[in-house]
Amino acid sequence: MRFVIYGAGGIGGTIGARLHQAGHDVVLIARGEHARVMRDQGLELVSPAGAVRLNLPVVTHPRDAGITGDDVVLLAMKSQHTAAALEDLERSTDADVAVVCAQNGVANERMALRRFGRVYGMLVHLPASYLQPGQVVTHAAGRGGILDTGCYPGGVDDACRAITGALEAAGFSARPEPAIMRLKYAKLLMNLGNALQAATEFRGDSAAVSRLLKREALACFAAAGIDCATVEEVERRHEGVYRYEDVPGHPRGGGSSWQSVVRGTGNIETDYLNGEIVLLGRLHGVPTPANRVCQRLAWRILREGLAPGAFDAADVLAWIDAEAG
Repeated sequence: MRFVIYGAGGIGGTIGARLHQAGHDVVLIARGEHARVMRDQGLELVSPAGAVRLNLPVVTHPRDAGITGDDVVLLAMKSQHTAAALEDLERSTDADVAVVCAQNGVANERMALRRFGRVYGMLVHLPASYLQPGQVVTHAAGRGGILDTGCYPGGVDDACRAITGALEAAGFSARPEPAIMRLKYAKLLMNLGNALQAATEFRGDSAAVSRLLKREALACFAAAGIDCATVEEVERRHEGVYRYEDVPGHPRGGGSSWQSVVRGTGNIETDYLNGEIVLLGRLHGVPTPANRVCQRLAWRILREGLAPGAFDAADVLAWIDAEAG
């Protein structure tokens, strides 16, 4: 099978690079200066083992990838870009292509299923970053990350087993998972702190804010009847898989939302993280002031052109109290 990596940033670029190194046929879809640099100079993958420059095919639109039913399209753009990406993908092929959502949040799979019949959810635990064109950095040593995959809304099939087998051979820990969404809801709990990190860089009592964010989310899950993997399950899955290591010249920065602010993209994925909890709260009558404040803060950072860490956790707690009142 050929892997079409649609969105070759930190996650997509790292996955595509590792699959290429393992001998798989890979094409990257990227935009702007990142695409130009990769076309002219190759993709530089930087890891604790060193840096390597790889020459992979790069296109800027799915219509130029020649996508067929034998391909696997791995969506790795942020969730706010998924709808437009799926529209371009649908217009570019009539094939019954396998679409894998290697993304944060839980809304992408549903968006994909409106347009494609074979949709897979992928749990992504992969400490990678993309801060400059043509380069992705991963701090994972040991296995390259966790990329469990299952059919959406549930089950596994032969394609799922083939995808995870290829990822395992490429150095990741990847298992077929029939209940993939309960794992992705657990990952959503972790990602609720992304906007908080961008806003405060975890200065002050950010742990208190994180507890409020997760408490609201769990109340929403309970009201909506959503099954979510437990902390113990998550810890067992991570045990001994990979470890963080320093990469000389590339200090570990923040997560995906922090990276969006640093790169000045003008957009952020918060509406599909904290905003998912706000949506559930409104649907099921559960108050979500902490998540709503973080959602607003993310957009304020973009609107005012603020740098990461513009606020302190004490500010955020005060705003949450006001929102709750």
